[in-house]
Amino acid sequence: MAFTATPLFSSTASSSSTALHRSKFLDSDFAAPFSHDSFHLINFSRRFYEQGICLSRKKNILFASVNGTNAVSPTPLKSDQDADYIPMPHVLIDQDSNSDATIVQLSFGDRLGALIDTMNALKDLGLDVAKGTVNTEGSVKQTKFFITRLDTGRKVEDPDLLERIRLTIINNLLKYHPESSEQLAMGEAFGIKAPEKKLDVDIATHIHVKEDGPKRSLLYIETADRPGLLVEIMKIIADVNVDVESAEIDTEGLVAKDKFHVSYGGAALNSSLSQVLVNCLRYYLRRPETDIDSY
Repeated sequence: MAFTATPLFSSTASSSSTALHRSKFLDSDFAAPFSHDSFHLINFSRRFYEQGICLSRKKNILFASVNGTNAVSPTPLKSDQDADYIPMPHVLIDQDSNSDATIVQLSFGDRLGALIDTMNALKDLGLDVAKGTVNTEGSVKQTKFFITRLDTGRKVEDPDLLERIRLTIINNLLKYHPESSEQLAMGEAFGIKAPEKKLDVDIATHIHVKEDGPKRSLLYIETADRPGLLVEIMKIIADVNVDVESAEIDTEGLVAKDKFHVSYGGAALNSSLSQVLVNCLRYYLRRPETDIDSY
């Protein structure tokens, strides 16, 4: 089914100083067998724990902690650089893989917990949210949700609501993991620390259209992320009278990487229409700094 154009969506978000949610170190994590003076070593490790330092039972490596909770993911502090490492937040909204539900995949290194608050926030949007699989690839834990509308029981097709889903997830990420603000475009406005890296929109923007069978084309857009981006892109596409059949909305840190299956009159876009679409999108994404005479 094709997306339909909707009025522009504006959103607000608020930052929060909520402490990071981390699982506490368990006693079993440090109950390694000691060959000599085990009682004194156990007491020694307990004193370290009370001071905010814990001993690993696998290696003689210290782990940092704050008030008994992990300050970073449970990885060895080989250097200050490792301790300060912030993983890349990744929010993927998939409209292609499942015909009955919108799939949302979220990852932030290995720092995410059960995401109960995020699920409840999505339900407040009038959505039925079912938590699916949790996969781990290396040090990255990926959580997948299956989302449908409560009023229809069908997948989400409204671009305005899709953008609200994306912003809700990112807002909750900023709230419960404020350190992620350094890696998110919205961290500049709503986070505790703005990203140090600033993307040049002209350099970061890439737009391509390629064939994807006789009845549709694949539109790929990569650009600097910002609130409301998805809705604005959908509006530009609709203004060119191009239909969007499905989409994959991918937010990787500061960059949006979106794919749209598009068609015109039930057929793939020809080269002329593809160029018009690319020009319109490029002109918009470059924002008002672009001279109108260049378009």
